[in-house]
Amino acid sequence: MDYKFISNTRVFKGLTEEETKSALKCLKAYIKEYNKGDVIYHSGSVVDAIGLVVSGGVNIEQNDVWGNVSILDNIGAGRVFAEAYVCAKKAILMIDVVAAEPSKILFLNMNNIAETCDNSCPFYMKIVQNMLSIMAEKNLNLSRKISHTTPKSIRDRLLSYLSYQAAVQGRNQFEIPFNRLQLANYLCVDRSALSNELGKMKRDGLISYEKNKFSLLNQINEL
Repeated sequence: MDYKFISNTRVFKGLTEEETKSALKCLKAYIKEYNKGDVIYHSGSVVDAIGLVVSGGVNIEQNDVWGNVSILDNIGAGRVFAEAYVCAKKAILMIDVVAAEPSKILFLNMNNIAETCDNSCPFYMKIVQNMLSIMAEKNLNLSRKISHTTPKSIRDRLLSYLSYQAAVQGRNQFEIPFNRLQLANYLCVDRSALSNELGKMKRDGLISYEKNKFSLLNQINEL
């Protein structure tokens, strides 16, 4: 287990490697590997462990009874998922967690530390504070998705999302974590319509792209 990497993640921020080792033992941590497309957590289930992505990435998906998929978020290495459901205790999952690529997931039983170690583990409060910060950031990400999907036109949704990616990555050339279908699902639009609009934006000199690599032209990131 890569204790150096794990101790540098948001969950264990402020802990030494030795404290991280002790925390992982307390949290009954274990690692599982998944192939692309594997469902890690199913909607309708109850979970007692959060997942920390050690390598690869997962998508947080919401499916309706007609089979339509909406991607709520992409969770990359060092980030966690299902923390709100674990902290809520016995809350039923309303989402699926699906491996977006071959991934290694570290599972942490947060109920264990909350119920048995709050008076004895010196790292307890640090982890709790870190988790509160993570959940606040997740709420911001959800608000950000709403802002990307609020515009009526596909072009405006794309401009909102791509402008944000350029801003957060600090450059006009960047990669996004989604393929075309995943991006369409994230922005809640039809895949063919999305591809057509991307082609129009390219011809209009607004963007250039190859697969998931994009370049913004004409200072689009300032819009």
